[in-house]
Amino acid sequence: MTLSDLLVPTYVQMLGSLSKWLDKAAAQRPDDGEEALLTARLAPDMFPLATQVRFACRQAQEGVFRLLQQDFPPALQILLDEGRNAGDRPGTVADAQARIAETLAVIEAAAADAITIDPATPIAHALPNGMTLDLTATQYARDWALPQFYFHLMTAYAILRAQGVELGKADYVAHMLAYVRPATS
Repeated sequence: MTLSDLLVPTYVQMLGSLSKWLDKAAAQRPDDGEEALLTARLAPDMFPLATQVRFACRQAQEGVFRLLQQDFPPALQILLDEGRNAGDRPGTVADAQARIAETLAVIEAAAADAITIDPATPIAHALPNGMTLDLTATQYARDWALPQFYFHLMTAYAILRAQGVELGKADYVAHMLAYVRPATS
């Protein structure tokens, strides 16, 4: 397995979609104020949109670095801290777009090396609550990295929808248009 086989294409497609959702939100709500949108939550005990964007970016980068068995760069801690504090300091849509662009650059650079990862490589993933998950590289990618990424991505989508941004299934699966059979469209 290489990063280019599964994770990188998924991250690139879906972070690109997230960027387009934010563009749509900005276009549809030019006078509503970015802070109101970026601090919106689905529930009082959930993180706001600004955090969901940053955590989706963090999950993508963390997945790549962990599978490559590389130390996390300091930028990942900054992204985590920004996300944790986004309720009070949400930043702007431009800030969120910058985080997405930075993440795309990081994961595309990692994929350029096309390093082969043994699917059986052990991954010990320590959680903040003290638990450690013992996984293979395949299990980590399939059962942790992708679900965690999609959790934050879909929460961002749901917040945008709940805030009245006109998004639909076509916005979610826009990357699938490349696979449409010409005679069927």
